[in-house]
Amino acid sequence: MDPRFTALLTRFLPARGDRELTPESSLRDLGLDSMQSIELLFAIEDEFRVSLADDDLTDTTFATAGNLWRAVSAAARPEVGAV
Repeated sequence: MDPRFTALLTRFLPARGDRELTPESSLRDLGLDSMQSIELLFAIEDEFRVSLADDDLTDTTFATAGNLWRAVSAAARPEVGAV
């Protein structure tokens, strides 16, 4: 995971305490609720200049830090064959 992503995500995890954030970390267990998920989405889109596809706006995407990072990474890659 990108250090900028980790730093940004950490701001939205009030229950993280001193626990290390890993790709397997459950965002819900670390305190991310549905309202914070929306705020986090806007912050990610601003920071990384991406727009997550509607298909990525799921509980599965926001379940773990790794799932969310994969969605952000995929959105940041230019499409194959794009002009």
